[in-house]
Amino acid sequence: MTIQIVIADDHAIVRKGLRQIISEASDLTVAGEAESGDELLIVLRSRPVDLVVLDLSLGVRSGLDLLGHIKSEFPRLPVIILSMHPEDLFALRALRAGASGYVEKNSAPEELLAAIRRSARGDTYISARFGEKMAADIVRGGSAVLPHERLSDRELEVFRLLGSGNSVTEIAHALNLSVKTVSTHRTRVLAKTGLRNNADIVDYVISHGLR
Repeated sequence: MTIQIVIADDHAIVRKGLRQIISEASDLTVAGEAESGDELLIVLRSRPVDLVVLDLSLGVRSGLDLLGHIKSEFPRLPVIILSMHPEDLFALRALRAGASGYVEKNSAPEELLAAIRRSARGDTYISARFGEKMAADIVRGGSAVLPHERLSDRELEVFRLLGSGNSVTEIAHALNLSVKTVSTHRTRVLAKTGLRNNADIVDYVISHGLR
């Protein structure tokens, strides 16, 4: 049985590359593409599919936020997060949010195909390297938590957008939130991370590769 896949990424060249990789596998096929969260939801509501490959950063909208919407509406649909960010930064958060797998964009094509097949079977996929790291952390009693890891998914989304130079008003518009709500998230972000202002946030986001 062929696995029907939807690709969601806001870069056409990335979607084309993913389509090429998937099309070379006889048991996989691309059933649709989307360049935004709204477009992805329209595609998913229009036809049955087996799996979604979702970019972690879909425009200004966080893939983790979108993942929550997908899992609430399609709870049994496997979603693989594809990201330019290392697993250490987001993989565990993505899995806790309901993702079936996490694959870095610089991974070999074979790793993505393995993640798709494993997730389509109902299993969870992480790389062997990250699995070993998690095991080592457990043996050591858990690793130290970085400041941004204390943030909720929404706070992290606001944090990353602030770190990319967006104003509170711009973030409110992008996330369909009130300016007051975004300001509240910003206040909580500063309290939880110990950072003092937007300049500190920008420095932190850049130095930790969170953009």
